This record gives sequence, structure tokens and C-alpha cells, in this order.
Amino acid sequence: MNVSFWRDRNVFVTGGTGMLGSWIVSKLVASDANVVCLVRDQVPHSPILRVDYYKQHVSIVAGQVQDYEMMLRVMNEYEIDTVIHLAAQAIVPIANRSPLSTFDTNIRGTWTMLEAARNSPMVNRVVIASSDKAYGTQPILPYTEDTALVGKYPYDVSKSCADLIGLGYGHAFHMNIGVTRCGNFYGGGDLNWNRLVPGTLRSIYNGEQPIIRSDGTLKRDYVYVEDIAEAYITLAENVHRDDVRGSAFNFGINRPLSVLELVQLMLKATNSKLEPIILAEEMMNLEIREQSLDSSRARTLLGWTPKYSVEEGLQKSAEWYFTFLENRYRNGKHTIV
Repeated sequence: MNVSFWRDRNVFVTGGTGMLGSWIVSKLVASDANVVCLVRDQVPHSPILRVDYYKQHVSIVAGQVQDYEMMLRVMNEYEIDTVIHLAAQAIVPIANRSPLSTFDTNIRGTWTMLEAARNSPMVNRVVIASSDKAYGTQPILPYTEDTALVGKYPYDVSKSCADLIGLGYGHAFHMNIGVTRCGNFYGGGDLNWNRLVPGTLRSIYNGEQPIIRSDGTLKRDYVYVEDIAEAYITLAENVHRDDVRGSAFNFGINRPLSVLELVQLMLKATNSKLEPIILAEEMMNLEIREQSLDSSRARTLLGWTPKYSVEEGLQKSAEWYFTFLENRYRNGKHTIV
């Protein structure tokens, strides 16, 4: 991360109150950027909303990413230079239960943001969050950026569409746009307890058997959130370059682990003797069975490499969640990212 690059730069982060958004915003604020966050719903435990330091350094705009007039107003009135677009319905089981709201936020929200950015004369760079899910199920792994986008299930389809729309705007209108396709990121600050890492660590803290909703064999590329935050910021710094503009980049560690293997690593990291309960829910069949990413383009063109192994990332995550839960349950206080 080039700290001097961000000093006094106006940055608009959609989805800035989420787990990844909180890490990105904290790094930008520490670099003296002028950060504006779009907030749809109040998130009580987001540090961007509850910590006085961020309240003093981050401008909060209430609204929805699908509101074109509001998005254009924010970009113009705050003289935005850089847009980091994270706003999305990002939970796969919710997408399966509620596909319409997922499509509305993830697809319409992306083209609305892009059209506002296209019509705002001061926007110079845009980074869009896609996902490894955009590739869908493929016969050859790991995915490279040239792998076709063939999402099949609701969340995956929403990401395939948003990804293509983002690249389409970049090529058609010569905009400095970059797309991230990240593996499953995890770390402190994710309070969606139905997700694997926070849910498992909370169960371990409470002395309860962790619940695995699938059959435990789904394989994913797991990346620690601080590495992913650095990836977004590094891409934003370089998206104006001819060899980067209008491109997508994979960010992963190319070490696919099954759900059961990841849970076992969390049990090991916390010295827990608990045994997981495997539910093998039928709904979990609406997910890609195995994924992994080739991140050599990001290493070659952006100089990005993950700093944390899965074991190191899970150890840091366990420390964060155990501290958070200790304060929450006993003192009524909360830690920050």
C-alpha cells in the first residue's frame, strides 16, 4: 500500500460498514484519505458506525446503491476520485432463499454505480468486487482470469453479471476499472454468524460443537481479510495503468481446503477437543463443489502476495473473536477491527 498515494484523496466506499469494508476504510483513514461510506442498514457492531474515531474521519451517507440520483449526487458533491464498490448481498444461502433482492443489489446496484461514475467528471478509478463464485463450476482448476464466467446458482449468477457489466463499462467507455475475484475471505469483524469462520469460532468459545451445514467436502480458497484489503487498495492504486485497466484479478492462496479441514484447523488453533456436527443440508447442494484460484497475474502485475497463511489468519481471527465475545458477554463492551 502506497500511503502517500491516498493522502487527501476522496474515496467513496459502498458497503463500507461490512467486514471487508471496515478493514479497507481503516487503512484508507490511516493514510489520510477523505473517505465517504454508503450505508443502507444500520450495522450496530460495525466500527465505522460505533467508534468515535471513525465517526470523526468518515462521512456517512444513508441510501441504497440502486439509487442513481443519490449515487451521482455523492460522487459530485464529495468530488470523488476513487470508488471501491463492495455493496452486495454476499451470503450464498440468503441468495438461494431470496434471489430477487440479491439480483437487485448485486446487479442493478453495480450498473447504477457505474453509470453514476461515468457521468461524474472527477471519478478517475473504480474497483468492483466480483468473486471466485463468478466462474461457476469448471472442469479445470485453478481458475485463471481467462476462465469463462458461468455462474449457475443465484449468488454466482449475480457475480458473473456484475463482473461482466463492470468490464463492459471499462472497455466501452475507457474508464479506469478493475475487478477483484477473491477467494473466501475471513477474519475479525465478520459478525454474520451463519458464515463458517465466525460461526465456528463462536461455537468453540461457547463450548458447543461447531455446525457444518454441508457434508463438509466443499473446497474453497480461504484468504485472510487483511490480505484482501491490501489487494483492493493495491488494485485501486494501479488501475490507471494500460496493463491493468479493464482487467480482472484473482486474489487467493491456491490452497483449497474442504469445509471440514478448515473447521479442524480452527479447532487446532484454539486447542479445542470439540467434534463438529455435519448436517449435510440439501440446500447446500446449490453451491459449487470445489474452487481454487491462480493469482499469478496479481503477483506479476500488481506485486500482490498474501502475507498470512491459513493457520496464521485463523489464529488472528480466533484471537479477535474470543476478545470480542469476552467483552460482549461479560462487560457489554466491544472491540474494533
